[in-house]
Amino acid sequence: MLFGKNKQDKPQKAAPKGNAHYLTAKESREIARSNAKVIRALEKEKKRRIPEEEYLCEMADPANIVEFDDLHTYFFTDAGVSKAVDGVTFSIPKGATVGVVGESGCGKSVTSLSLMRLVQAPQGQIVSGSIRFNLGDKAYDIAKMPIDAMRNIRGKQIAMIFQEPMTSLNPVFRIGYQLDEMVLLHKPGCTKEEAKAHSIEMLKLVGIAAPERVYRCYPHELSGGMRQRVMIAIALSCDPRLIIADEPTTALDVTIQAQILDLLRDIKDKIDGSIMLITHDLGVIAEMADYVVVMYAGRVIESGTTEEIFHDPLHPYTVGLQKSKPVVKRKVDRLYNIPGQVPNPIDMPDYCYFKERCDRCTAKCSGEYPHFVQVSPTHRVACYLYDKEGDND
Repeated sequence: MLFGKNKQDKPQKAAPKGNAHYLTAKESREIARSNAKVIRALEKEKKRRIPEEEYLCEMADPANIVEFDDLHTYFFTDAGVSKAVDGVTFSIPKGATVGVVGESGCGKSVTSLSLMRLVQAPQGQIVSGSIRFNLGDKAYDIAKMPIDAMRNIRGKQIAMIFQEPMTSLNPVFRIGYQLDEMVLLHKPGCTKEEAKAHSIEMLKLVGIAAPERVYRCYPHELSGGMRQRVMIAIALSCDPRLIIADEPTTALDVTIQAQILDLLRDIKDKIDGSIMLITHDLGVIAEMADYVVVMYAGRVIESGTTEEIFHDPLHPYTVGLQKSKPVVKRKVDRLYNIPGQVPNPIDMPDYCYFKERCDRCTAKCSGEYPHFVQVSPTHRVACYLYDKEGDND
């Protein structure tokens, strides 16, 4: 990318002389000028026309469908630069379901939107890092792709099921029109009649009992579960290699949640694709995921197989997440919660972001941000408690 971490890590604001929670008019103008300069350069880079060779790349492991490598996605706000994704690195293997968990604001959705190149611009920008996507015969670095080229990938090779279907579906168009649009856009030569037949087949695939009727309906005429099934049908219309499911069951009742999860599991097997499942519900992760990535304050702090994360959690934050989950038939006076607050993303500390909330903090935690420790071939954690080379006393 045009800008590396070193250039972006320079402070965009001077330290306020008065109350630390407020900025002076001069400081606000300095931030605005600095942000505008960086945004113009990044927007120009996204809109450039370049040959395919410039964003071709090699996968580190051909068995992966996606590889995030030191990804940084920032939001340039009036108060400073918010580091929503601050050096994320993990992979999604072919044919696997990878669950991304963490509390609200940890960077889960921004990571997925970076993969789709749907981060809200001009304030939101991918600043540095790589997102390698495996198309089989070749691989693209999505972080370097121009927006025009990305439109050929988005929806066809990578599809996304958004969190709230009512705001994702266009309320003024019928369901059939929105399904047909996806097919006609990504399958050149397809007639309207063929697109309609394909759309009705997709509605049948996701378990809608009266597809012809639903095809003619508007979104407001359907229930929440039906709208979510329509969203899944749209996502699957072009047989994508990767499905991103961003909180796909949040707005649904428990019975419909189970049906949607069963549907996602069955469809993944049918299309032999991969799923990136984003959720804060550890029960959904335990049921659906093969691998788990735990995020905190814009960084990955632990990753491993589902068994490793649930049966042998290492990072104190992962342990806290599991302790805060209600358990059936266990009576407690008060549900556990992790004390403290997430650090301000505009002014992140140099040391471990979880230090102020950690009950196992050591003296070394005040040093530089911890590097990953490889505990097993599939399990790694960013914590000084497992750094054998360091002194944790």
